[in-house]
Amino acid sequence: MSRSRGVAGAHDYVIVGAGSAGAALAGRLSEDPNVTVLLLEAGPADTKLEIRIPAAFSKLYRSEVDWNYDTEPQEHLGGRRVFWPRGRVLGGSSSINAMMWVRGFPEDYDAWGEAAGPEWSWEGLLPYFRRAEDVAADIPRDNEDETGRGGAIHINAQRSPRSHTLSYLDAAQQVGRDVVPANGRDQRGFSQTLLSQQGGSRFSTADAYLKPARKRPNLTVLTEAQATRVVFEGTRAIGVEYVQRGATSIARASREVVLSGGAVNTPQLLMLSGIGDRAELEELGIPVVADSPEVGKNLRDHLLTGFAVETTGDTLFSAETPRELIRYLTRRRGMLTSNVGEAYGFISTDPANPLPDVELIFAPVGFVGEGLIPPDGHALTLGAILVQPESSGVISLASADPFEKPLIDPRYLSDPEGKDRKALLSGLHVCDELLATPALQGVTTGVFVQPEGAERMSLEERDEVAILEHAQTLYHPVGTARMGSDAASVVDETLRVRGVESLRVADASIMPTIIRGHTNAPSIVIGEKAADLLL
Repeated sequence: MSRSRGVAGAHDYVIVGAGSAGAALAGRLSEDPNVTVLLLEAGPADTKLEIRIPAAFSKLYRSEVDWNYDTEPQEHLGGRRVFWPRGRVLGGSSSINAMMWVRGFPEDYDAWGEAAGPEWSWEGLLPYFRRAEDVAADIPRDNEDETGRGGAIHINAQRSPRSHTLSYLDAAQQVGRDVVPANGRDQRGFSQTLLSQQGGSRFSTADAYLKPARKRPNLTVLTEAQATRVVFEGTRAIGVEYVQRGATSIARASREVVLSGGAVNTPQLLMLSGIGDRAELEELGIPVVADSPEVGKNLRDHLLTGFAVETTGDTLFSAETPRELIRYLTRRRGMLTSNVGEAYGFISTDPANPLPDVELIFAPVGFVGEGLIPPDGHALTLGAILVQPESSGVISLASADPFEKPLIDPRYLSDPEGKDRKALLSGLHVCDELLATPALQGVTTGVFVQPEGAERMSLEERDEVAILEHAQTLYHPVGTARMGSDAASVVDETLRVRGVESLRVADASIMPTIIRGHTNAPSIVIGEKAADLLL
């Protein structure tokens, strides 16, 4: 696998973005020795030590391996801008995320099937989950689709969970909720998180798909190579312009170009290349190649808020002590193996709808200030996540300059009927119920770290402050290059961009709807399936 700066001649396929989907796609395509693949990644190689250490992931935020985005001011979150970390490194966000392997509900993929054909339904995608997952043999599962070993991504149980995580699961049972196997047949209930780790270290898509391909002469990976536009002859994509260390080059594709930049960068690159809403592109002086008004629209994301409360010990506040560092370096065990989000649960806040609309999440640490503020004492975090938002937003261009960050406006809690806010408040109420159980009252002091001083507030005031001042992304944006069988969709059922030739998209931007789950697993599955569609 070459990483040289120069790229001689054309490749069969040029892929933009070495993240969750792009790395999987490049790895699978290059298994065929008869095709040549060039993979462009805007960020560096995945060499930072913090990438390997699971509990250190928030130290990667606002670093050189993060796109370091912030949203536009959010009207319903007190006018705040919300920080959006996105991986800018080999492995993409799979190199900086919390490693939670949460597939989602079959019903959500069946909705994809309704939008884009049965191949995108749960039954259609299940073989790709099986192909992607290397599930540890000792993980208890009640699933008829047990995968066993042999996939690409190593899926393991936590090596050294905190005692408070078990207390949280006990609390769930004390309020009448079930504790169920993660990714099992019915995921309604609470689970201890499964992780994309190997031997206590992060296992990203760079580890799973690119490192095994190192010696393949038909795969070239260029890092620090930022794509600036797709190059067209008429309406046929023939390559990608990119900038690497100040030099501009064009990588030519004899077969197809595939965009795998994710839900922010893919629509940005489409619009910079002349694919988007005609009026918006013309206003910025960008020549129109294809009028596709939905590019950048249909943005959905999971919004999270919650509480951090003081506890007496055994939290990740102690993770950076010399003792824990030695445990990690010598045995790959201890607090530094934690993914932070050690447990979660799916609940329905509407009795009329048996499917969940809220996910609850638990961390044995005070996750304060979107993870950017180090904890100053022992605390536990209980969060509520809106997993089926009615509100939708938009990604748009600030200018025609490819190096100017796009405008990100998720428009959180903007649905006119207020369903999103109601569901999120209901999730916070369940967090209150959990905190009131013997299991958690026995290990907490009643003092709130976030919102600070909330023990002196009414429940209504506390919830309002939690939303206005502390709500944040759960890092799951999707939908900005929507896939569908209808003519208005950005890509068709085979991921081809409508209105042009030889250009496809394979990443979270194509998801027709957001899932009740976490987006890393389905993004990898999209990359796996895209390889079959191309070959």
